[in-house]
Amino acid sequence: MSYETRRQWGVTPPVSTALPTDNDLRLSRDLVRTLHEYGLFETEQMAKMRCIVLERLDGIVKEFVCRVGMLKGMSESIAKETGGKIVTFGSYRLGVNSPDADIDTLCLVPYHVEREHFFTVLYDMLKSRPEVTELTAVSEAFVPVIKLQFSGIAIDLVCSRLMLPQIPDNLDLSDNNLLRDLDDRCVRGLNGSRVTDEILRLVPNIPVFRTSLRTIKLWATRRAIYSNVMGFLGGVAWAMLVAKICQLYPNACEAVIVNQFFRIMNLWNWPEPVILKEMEESPLQLRVWNPKIYPADRFHRMPVITPVYPSMCATHNVTDSTRAIMVKEFKRGADTTDRILMNSGKWHDLFESTDFFHAYKHYLQVIASSDSAEKQLTWSRMVEAKLRQLVLKLELVDMLVLAHPYIKRFDKVHYCRDDKEREDAAKGIFVPEITFPLGTDTQANPSDDYIMYTTTFYIGLYVEPKTDRTAGPRKVNLVWQVHEFINTVKSWENFDSQHMDITIKNMKRCV
Repeated sequence: MSYETRRQWGVTPPVSTALPTDNDLRLSRDLVRTLHEYGLFETEQMAKMRCIVLERLDGIVKEFVCRVGMLKGMSESIAKETGGKIVTFGSYRLGVNSPDADIDTLCLVPYHVEREHFFTVLYDMLKSRPEVTELTAVSEAFVPVIKLQFSGIAIDLVCSRLMLPQIPDNLDLSDNNLLRDLDDRCVRGLNGSRVTDEILRLVPNIPVFRTSLRTIKLWATRRAIYSNVMGFLGGVAWAMLVAKICQLYPNACEAVIVNQFFRIMNLWNWPEPVILKEMEESPLQLRVWNPKIYPADRFHRMPVITPVYPSMCATHNVTDSTRAIMVKEFKRGADTTDRILMNSGKWHDLFESTDFFHAYKHYLQVIASSDSAEKQLTWSRMVEAKLRQLVLKLELVDMLVLAHPYIKRFDKVHYCRDDKEREDAAKGIFVPEITFPLGTDTQANPSDDYIMYTTTFYIGLYVEPKTDRTAGPRKVNLVWQVHEFINTVKSWENFDSQHMDITIKNMKRCV
């Protein structure tokens, strides 16, 4: 398990090259057993199924590239030679995916294929496949994506158009020249895979890294802080933070890595960036994260920088509120794992579920609704992608100390009996006997005219406590922030006022 003690894996020397003690190793074995109890490891059968799905998807992408080539006047034989392929990134590529995790997948296409083809031709091809369900396109996202279920396996499919006439199966993505003349969306898509590969190259012990990362991902999920779109951290950012600790303790086992993760992240001097390697320069002149040059980079509250060219901040969505929440959770994790290493606590203590719905006196309830399952899928995802904007607006409100977005959404279907029940459902007034979680088998058989679909999001609000000097009643006014957010989401080009709606309500803690 030991490594060269003089090797420097990151931008700074190791904090310690000490080997694990017998107690450290025992606690690491206990940790692995605990992870198995939470069902984090998929079966061999499921792993094979994922491989089959990826092979089929790769074939569809090759057919897609060929079809676009023929639409542009190529012969079938030449169009087939232009190739196309998919590569994975994220947790699947890192080897830490859970059984229910989606697969982050990159579609690589040659220059004759344009992005609009990805959202039209490929989208229609996928829509025609019987094994594809829950298909939706999010073309306005920071990294435009097609989301789908393929034979029951969730896929997030992004696209990068390379300035190459052909995409061979053995294409080496580590070559920076592949970034030449790409637009920002293609660079971000391509770097998803490049970053994942580089992380694995930069850690001293991949098995220890993987188990430690599985631990942090489970902890972040249970504590409801695993969500890039909601302003917390996504999978790649958590991976880079764990990789940083592995670099600082190259000979440590999993128990020590996890403990040091919390202790170091709790004391980290944000916004000091977390960097795994020196940032590269290149004649390509792409924009590299640099707060000294770019004013926008100075506003990143918790910067974690990707280790490939062009270096980017993977945590630009973090807000003041979400950073405060994560730092508080780092402190809790440090205290908990300290007790575990002193044999006075258990790993299950670390994974205790969040008490979000009891933590605040006031909450905002955001309800996106529509009368069609297909419309609801795209509408609710668009609202979800914009919810962070509401959090940023709320952070500017007087007396509002913190706005805490909950990472999970609640999808329901309402088998309404009349127009009033439909209107009530859209406003968040749910009648228990006609309201069911989406996907629930029921005996209801209503007319399609009265079915409503809703997706509910929650934001916890922490108001500045009263003091002895507080005079009279206080009122936190959120009218402008709510109004502005509703106008923002309704300005979406695909918003249909006849079939879609959004309601935002204040609610108090039940107990």
